[in-house]
Amino acid sequence: MTVQTVNFYSEGTRLSGNLYLPDGLRPGEKRAGIVLCHGYTGVRNLYLPDTARELTAAGYVVLTFDYKGWGDSDGPRSRLSPYGRVLDSQAALTFLGAQSMVDPARLGLYGTSYGGATVVWTAAVDPRVKVVVSVVGIGHGRRWMRSVRRPDEFVDLLARSEGDRVRRVLTGESEFVDRGEILLPDRQSAELAAAARKGNPGAAGEIPLEFIDDTLGFHPEWVVDKIAPRPVLFITTDDDRLVPPEESESLYARAGQPKKLVVLKGWGHYEVYTGEAFLEVIEPTLAWYRHYLPA
Repeated sequence: MTVQTVNFYSEGTRLSGNLYLPDGLRPGEKRAGIVLCHGYTGVRNLYLPDTARELTAAGYVVLTFDYKGWGDSDGPRSRLSPYGRVLDSQAALTFLGAQSMVDPARLGLYGTSYGGATVVWTAAVDPRVKVVVSVVGIGHGRRWMRSVRRPDEFVDLLARSEGDRVRRVLTGESEFVDRGEILLPDRQSAELAAAARKGNPGAAGEIPLEFIDDTLGFHPEWVVDKIAPRPVLFITTDDDRLVPPEESESLYARAGQPKKLVVLKGWGHYEVYTGEAFLEVIEPTLAWYRHYLPA
């Protein structure tokens, strides 16, 4: 396996990525390509390299990248624009399909957590995507944000969002706050997430309050039915206390065929990225791609 650092552009902004090339590529040969999309405040060198290595070992050409404003990419720092991430994902598909060793007619998407929402929306609007895998993804932004906080906390969140909405219009700036104020860390995930992010300068600790407004109106389940007849796999876990399994279940219920829902047992949100839980994610993922998108 060879890993190359690459750059490409989305809406005129430079994005940085890693291109994973499988061993044994012959001159003129074209393989299927898969774009990996990270979630919430993640970056391409957090969690995704393990997935990329597994898919590359299976023969795929894989691209990981940082969204605008994240990691090594240019753009306003730490902004979490869901529709901007869709556009970035489409640019990543274009870049991957333009590589000499990739068949542009055989492109897939893989996303985790907020990226699991991103890939659903991207596939719904972009017919170039032939296969989708969404892991512990979000189906309805408002329902999700409400589900992980007490009623009074949600009322406070809406009030902060309204105030920042006015601030952005009058000043052009959004207030930056600790990421934990927007996505309340559950006891199960807090320690694992902190350990994974420690020492990673790209994993920002602050985000703008505009993320609240953006997410309250971002509902991939509204468009998931547009993916069919292209296949989509949803993977969740019954003990996810950060993105409850009902989010993936709702996406699955609204998706067309062919589709599949895998519900892991006993794992938490951040546990699916490592160890035994990761193996339980990658096994159905590889089987899905091999069946519908042979390398």
